[in-house]
Amino acid sequence: MKATFIQSLDDVDAAAWNALVPAGNPFLAHEFLAAMEHSGSVGVESGWAPSHVLAHDDHGALVGALPLYEKAHSWGEFVFDFAWAQAFHRSGLHYYPKLVSAIPFTPATGPRLMAAGQRRDVMDFLVEASIAQAREHGLSSLHLLFGDDDTLASAGRHGLMPRLDCQFHWTNEGYADFDAFLATFRSARRKKLKRERRRVKECGIGFRWINGDALTDDLLDRIYPFYERTFLMRGNSPYLNRAFFEEIRETMPEALAIALAEIRGEAVATAICFQGADVLYGRYWGAGADYHSLHFETCFYQGIEYAIRHELDRFEPGAQGEHKLRRGFRPTRTYSTHWVGHPEFGRAIDDYLRRERNAVEAYIEDADAELPFRRPDFALT
Repeated sequence: MKATFIQSLDDVDAAAWNALVPAGNPFLAHEFLAAMEHSGSVGVESGWAPSHVLAHDDHGALVGALPLYEKAHSWGEFVFDFAWAQAFHRSGLHYYPKLVSAIPFTPATGPRLMAAGQRRDVMDFLVEASIAQAREHGLSSLHLLFGDDDTLASAGRHGLMPRLDCQFHWTNEGYADFDAFLATFRSARRKKLKRERRRVKECGIGFRWINGDALTDDLLDRIYPFYERTFLMRGNSPYLNRAFFEEIRETMPEALAIALAEIRGEAVATAICFQGADVLYGRYWGAGADYHSLHFETCFYQGIEYAIRHELDRFEPGAQGEHKLRRGFRPTRTYSTHWVGHPEFGRAIDDYLRRERNAVEAYIEDADAELPFRRPDFALT
């Protein structure tokens, strides 16, 4: 096999790339990643320089690929290694640039090592090529973020250190509707959730869902500032510019699932989601003003109803947020894997990750105990 590193998705045939993408994964699609690049949301200037790995067999056929970026910072990754960077700096070493395999700004678990026929040898080759690239160019480290089981296994075979984290996901247990889901809650928590939904309705807010085909310029004019506002309120700039959404609505409209909160037909908030084969991914949220419980309704309850209505297995509303726990989102393990070129720092980080894993496992156990569901021993409490 031969490894090639490319600086743009435009340098690989879209159909050949997509042939490697597991069915129903919107974030690995050539269209999604290319829109990030075309819009300038990722690139050298944003600190996400594409360096994607392609694996070709002896006949020149594309048999593997790895989305990869040379990073000049750690923003937009949702796996936090700022302390590692500071430790390098204090020792007079450079942590940046580093190599990161991730879907930019998207903390969703999925394949990172894409291989025709799920070939183990191709996955291993992609890891080996990435480590060799880091060594050759003097990059501090390689990080595979939010990888699936195959990614975790291949990385482990090459000595990458596993890191455990926790998100909160909703699982569809075959619910007929939202009320059937609520019926599994303890009484006190069920009443609180119903109160939140009622307060949104009392504001005169209704909801409808659209896909990319219905995302007109006028509607985008209205809702993109909502997304911007979410970042600006925290003193940050939005990760994605308007051009990204303009492209994605054209190239993969069926993957977009957008919840619109409206008062008398005027949008007041939105949750922009992506739909996979059996998963709804909640990605971006924003509102033009503050309404009681609107965030919970738009980002959580509407997504749950959508997943039930479309018979999806799972709803992933994004990273972090213990408030999701009380609303029926279960603690779920997520993984990343890390190679650090400096031997002493590698050993220190490995020791830290071992201790961190124990702490995360304890946290997940405690979080499970806080779920709002009725205990099997009690019929109605």
